[in-house]
Amino acid sequence: MKTSYDFSKGTRGRIAAVEPEPRGKTRITIRLDEDLVDHFLKEAEAAGGAVGYQTLINEALRQHVEGKAPKIEETLRRIVREEMRKAG
Repeated sequence: MKTSYDFSKGTRGRIAAVEPEPRGKTRITIRLDEDLVDHFLKEAEAAGGAVGYQTLINEALRQHVEGKAPKIEETLRRIVREEMRKAG
């Protein structure tokens, strides 16, 4: 290792080129509850690395927006029916 280096001919800026953003995606900063992030991280781990936690969050949001997410009322009715069958 030298005792001093000459940077007088150096240039400032990025060393590597900026990677292009995927089309149709927007980079944002968002704060989520820790337990929600943990849930999606565990789901991603369970998938064996086939899908990332951010992709899972995106899919959950899309299902909700498109009305494809299970409705709580429907889920509750299904559970009550199943429990009544077991008890009956």
